[in-house]
Amino acid sequence: MDNRPLILVTNDDGIYAPGITFLAKIASRFGRIVVVAPDKPQSGMGHAITINSTIRIQKTDYHHAEMEYSCSGTPVDCVKMAVNNLLQKSPDLILSGINHGSNSSINVIYSGTMSAAIEGALEGAPSIGFSLCDYAMEADFTQAEKYICGIIEEALKNKMPKGVCLNVNIPKLKADDFKGVKVVRQARANWVEKFEERKDPYGRNYYWLTGEFVNFEPESTDTDEWALKNGYISVVPTQADLTAHNILKDLNYFEK
Repeated sequence: MDNRPLILVTNDDGIYAPGITFLAKIASRFGRIVVVAPDKPQSGMGHAITINSTIRIQKTDYHHAEMEYSCSGTPVDCVKMAVNNLLQKSPDLILSGINHGSNSSINVIYSGTMSAAIEGALEGAPSIGFSLCDYAMEADFTQAEKYICGIIEEALKNKMPKGVCLNVNIPKLKADDFKGVKVVRQARANWVEKFEERKDPYGRNYYWLTGEFVNFEPESTDTDEWALKNGYISVVPTQADLTAHNILKDLNYFEK
């Protein structure tokens, strides 16, 4: 019987994306891998789940995993399907990614990659979301291979708190230019957005979302944005609890 750790690999860019191919290959060094990922890109889906249509899964052999399925649902659907239907036991580790593009700061809210990791944490499994700050499909994931392996190894070795996952963002750098890994907090940043009005070939109006990312605390040295800008891989412990605990007592006037 194979007693190696059982590792579930998923993503939001789709089962055929280069990032998940690279991550599955690395994960196979540490245990038995199962891949369940969307059958098409699902970026920006956040924590969406499928409730008003069917979910279909299809066996594939693209990653040569112990078990592998493409799923018509969202990244969160993929985790739910794997944990509750396909696997005989809870995964020892859930890995999501590697995403093409950053999921630092406020981007974690919108990210399908990170929502899959958060769902994994909600299911009680240690989970990590990996993102590379390079949107190109030909992005070079190999430059950070040493650090990705180190993070996976440490996550398997050390127990993570229940309900907490890791949001790992990797700057676009050459291997020799990385300064290391920093455990930091999520920066206070946001997108300043607008919808550009355009016309289609038939003269009908449509809108295209554009925006500029603004970091409101660029000088703070304990944030993911600072770490990435200064050559570090950022690791942010992340959870689903969105309660503003620091102001609970300040709102007691509502209880009068």
